Amino acid sequence: MRILDHLEEGLITFLIGAATLIIFAAVLHRYLSGLAIPGVQTWLLSLNFGWAQELCIIMFVWMAKFGAAYGVRTGIHVGVDVLINRLSAAMRNKFIVLGLLAGALFTGVISALGATFVWENGAHYAIYKAFGLSIEGLFEGPTTPDLEWPTWVVYAAIPIGSALMCFRFLQVTVSFVRTGELPHHDHGHVDGLDEEDPAVPGQLDQVFRMNDDLHPRIGDEEKKP
Repeated sequence: MRILDHLEEGLITFLIGAATLIIFAAVLHRYLSGLAIPGVQTWLLSLNFGWAQELCIIMFVWMAKFGAAYGVRTGIHVGVDVLINRLSAAMRNKFIVLGLLAGALFTGVISALGATFVWENGAHYAIYKAFGLSIEGLFEGPTTPDLEWPTWVVYAAIPIGSALMCFRFLQVTVSFVRTGELPHHDHGHVDGLDEEDPAVPGQLDQVFRMNDDLHPRIGDEEKKP
């Protein structure tokens, strides 16, 4: 599971990082191309960045699908659990398992339908051609306007991402049945900003050493009657 987790996180990180750099380069190119700089403007206008927007859209689609699976694994997705929390522990657990299995069923169906669509949209043509099989009568499939990539490559994010989500739902279900705990993410937590614990030696002493009227001073406890 660690390999799959790292692969999932690495792919999401790469996609969002690369898309950000591509968008930045395209915007910078568009801005600088409008400046009348001899030689530089001519060179910039010769560069074609028309594919940047389309590529970024494709990358964000893939990132969203894998990000959704990551959200299931880490408990990032927001849920309305007001009624669930008012139930007894036994009923609450049953409804949680039901909800997780419903999520697995839904994403599993989407994955199956998406795989059929991708296969009929040109994936079968590309696979048959790659293995030297007969492609007579097969539908080659359309291509994207700017990059001219087969659209089935783009649409493959649906079955692959949905299948990963289905697996994550089942993984969380098994973990909940075994331990009774769900993955939880604190939306108010900021990495690198840990709350100070007054019980840690030195931290409480720093509070008493503040020379103002807003914090207690050393010796104030002794002055109390």
